[in-house]
Formats: sequence, C-alpha cells, structure tokens
Amino acid sequence: MIKLDRRNFMRRVGLAAGAMALGKHASAQKRPNIVFMFADDHGRQAISAYGSNRNQTPNIDRIANEGMRFDNCLVTNSICGPCRAVILTGKHSHINGFVRNGNRFDGSQQTFPKLLQKAGYQTAIFGKWHLGSLPTGFDDYEVLKGQGPYYNPPMIRNGEDVEHTGYTTDIIGDLTLDWLKNKRDPDKPFMLMSQHKAPHRNWQPGPKYLTKYDGETIPEPATLFDDYAGRGQASKENAMSIEYSLTANDLKLTQPRGLTEEQLKTWNAAYGPKNKAFEEAKLEGVELIKWKYQRYAKDYLRSIDSVDDNVGRILDYLDEAGLVENTVVIYSSDQGWFLGEHGWFDKRWMYEESLQTPLVARWPGVIKPGSTVAAMTSNLDFAETFLEIAGVDVPDDMQGASIVPLMRGETPADWRTSFYYQYWEYPGHRVQPHYGVRTERYKLIRFPWIDEWELYDLEKDPDEMQNAYGDPAFAEITETLKKELDRLRREFKAPERNDVYPDGTEYRVKPDDPDRPLPPGVVIN
Repeated sequence: MIKLDRRNFMRRVGLAAGAMALGKHASAQKRPNIVFMFADDHGRQAISAYGSNRNQTPNIDRIANEGMRFDNCLVTNSICGPCRAVILTGKHSHINGFVRNGNRFDGSQQTFPKLLQKAGYQTAIFGKWHLGSLPTGFDDYEVLKGQGPYYNPPMIRNGEDVEHTGYTTDIIGDLTLDWLKNKRDPDKPFMLMSQHKAPHRNWQPGPKYLTKYDGETIPEPATLFDDYAGRGQASKENAMSIEYSLTANDLKLTQPRGLTEEQLKTWNAAYGPKNKAFEEAKLEGVELIKWKYQRYAKDYLRSIDSVDDNVGRILDYLDEAGLVENTVVIYSSDQGWFLGEHGWFDKRWMYEESLQTPLVARWPGVIKPGSTVAAMTSNLDFAETFLEIAGVDVPDDMQGASIVPLMRGETPADWRTSFYYQYWEYPGHRVQPHYGVRTERYKLIRFPWIDEWELYDLEKDPDEMQNAYGDPAFAEITETLKKELDRLRREFKAPERNDVYPDGTEYRVKPDDPDRPLPPGVVIN
C-alpha cells in the first residue's frame, strides 16, 4: 500500500498537474515509452553539452539541446555495480545489498522494471549488466558476461549463452535497434535500457576511431600534477594514479587478447607506429606523465565517440519510426570519472569529478528544449522517475524522489538541499571507505578507518585542493554539516559503523577468512 505522507501526496498532485500539461498525450491515455541509454564511467567533462574542451558528443548533445541538462546529478556510491543496483531499486547500497563490485544482486527484490511489467509495460535491457545474477523484471535481455570485453563479446540472451564477433559498443547498438524494429510489441508502451561497456577501463577504441586525435594535444586538467598537500592520508594512498598505476595494457603498449586476425591487423596498423615512436623518445619525469595522460585520454575519448554514434543511431530510428513525440529519452552514466583531474583515472571518491554523473533527458511536450536544472538530483531518483513517467505509484520504501517535477520546470518546495554518499569497497584501488554530506556549497567527508575528516568550500575551492576541516573559520559550518550528516544517516538507515559488511561481518583478517582486509590503523587484539 502507498502511504499518503507529504512526499507521496506531492507526487500525486504533481502527476495530476503533469497529465493536464500533456494535453493531447494525456487525453489519448497513451503512456510514454522510455529509452534509457547508459554508459560506464562517462565523466561529464567528456560531453560537449557540459562544456568539454576535449571532445565533441553531438548526439548526446542533441538530447540536451532538445530537452534538459541536469547540472547537479550525484551518485550515492561511485562504483559500477552498486550504481546499477541503486538505479534498479531506488535504494541506497546498504539497503539493496549491493555495496561493492563482487557482490551478487538479489534479483528477487522489488525493482522498477518489475513494477513497470505489472503495469503493462514491455521491458528490455541490452549491454552491460555487471550484477552477478541474471536480470529479472525484463521481457527480453541480452547482457555481457561480467565486465565483458571490448571486442567479440560472449553474452547471455534470455538465459542462453551466445557469441558475437565485432566491436561491443556497436553490437549493443545493433541489439537495441533490432529489438526496437523487430521484437517489441507495438501495442504496448516500453521501457528499453541500452547500456554500454564503454568507456570503462582499458578504453579500447573501435576500428572507426583507432587513429582519431592522432597529432592533436588533448587539454590537460589544471590539477593533473596535484601533490595532495592540501589533503590528508586518504588521497595519498590510492592506486589510480596516471603516473604510477596505468599498465602497459591500459596504454596499448601490448597487443589486446581475443581479437580476430583481421582485428589484430587493424589494431597493429594503428598502434604500431605510435608505440615505436614512444620507445624511441625515451621519455622520463613530467614528460612521461604528460605522454601517459595523452595516450589514456585519447583512447578514453575514442571509446566515447563510438558510444555517441550509437546514441545517434537510436535517436535517428525514433525519428524514422514516428516514436519521438511519445518517448522519453534519457542518457546518463553509472557515475562520474577522473579524466586526469588530481592526477587520477577511475572513480570511487566523493570528490566532484567522481560524485557527479551526466544526465540529459528529452520529453517532447513536457521538457522545455534547451533547459537546465541546478537542483541536486541523483541516481537514487531514477527508479521513481521512470515509475512516475509511466503513471505507476512509487513505493514508499524507495529512498529517492521523482525528478518529473523538475522536468516540467518546477522545483518542489521540499526538494533536497543536502545529499548523502557512502563508499564501501576496500582494498580496491586502495581508496579508503568513506561517507559524507554534500550541500550546494559545502562538502564534509568522513574516513572512519583512519579517523580523518575533510571539508571543502565548493564556492571558493571548486577543485577541492585545500581541506578546511579544523580551520576555526569553518567551525560553525562544520558542526552544522556534522548534524546534517547524522540526520541523513538516520534517515537512510546507514550502518552506525562503516567497517562492516551489510551482514554485520567486520572487515578483518581472521584465520578462517584471510581475504578480509584489515583497515589501516586497526589492530586485532
């Protein structure tokens, strides 16, 4: 049963107002289709709609230009699998049980696809799943096994193993289009999820873009050579450094495995001359870091080019099929990404590059073209949003809020002004577990295992270079943020301790469980 508390009352009032605004769509009682396109590790600084100075993404930009760009979309736990579980359930990681990669998603629990199915929607997902268990709540699926390779991916189609030859990003686009053209029921509204592996590590470009950006210099971020002097121990201990952590495989100094003979020939033609030139240059020090950044950034951007192409293919088909007017199109990523900022690649941190994810949406007749939203939104809101678009009641146990009012250009009076984040996985990339609160201006982060706090004034220090925690000038705001952090942890039922798994087991090295890491500074008595 849906409880008519203030949140749900406002939702229903908003839904009624939205139906009136839809005019002919509402009168025809034709429920909107939803196309959700999703990339892996696509930082918004690599999207031209967000002002990228490194690349162009014309098809993703088209969604923003014809719809809305969300400028403050935050994730609850910046890592691949957990973000996907949050989107499916509308619940924080410690509630849905998937706190870190390597967990297994409990597919028996409530998810938005199941609720849409019950409401008469046809549901399908193609591409990256990465949740351990098989998809549930979908009429059709074809997903990568685990992380999946960039070329010739083995996949699982409705429970059966299948093999493909080709570039994975294009294959996912092909599967998505084939379902739209040939397999969906034209008499039913649909929810279609098209989820790319790219641009996840190790950033293997498709054949079309293997040499794009050759001869160009990708702009370096201002913090590429951050020495972390303004922060504590946590920032200095990670394993995601461009200088130290990129492998020969990441940098394409070795041949990728699993390619066909023809694919390998094409690959060597593109990378052979570049690798020979690098070996002859014998770079060291700063120049070597700059070279690593250029090699990494170009391959990352090349991978995005193929994603953008396939976004365009889907948009073009919606045009051709006459589906545009009654289809909501959304593009996002599982989380943000460090594209050299702070000298890093990867995600995980509560710092802005990792915390913020891109989100653009188009909904003809509802969203004003070219509009932007500054209010704090989240992947925690996606499930609720999909349900409200479909006219389905949002269960009271979901922890986010539908962004449909924001899509209509309205910001509810009780919209969030603070946001809770919690990262669990350790020792992966040696990023310390942490949790924190983010407001429009400030961010407070707690690293419980090493007893550190970090505080940033995002207005005066947007690059988060100087930890202000302990500065007397910030004493009052620190106490205010601590109280808000405690409130959010109670609201979202976050565990009192951040050094336990959801089942209550401690992160400890024990004789009967040697794989559990011992937190730095923790002594077993």
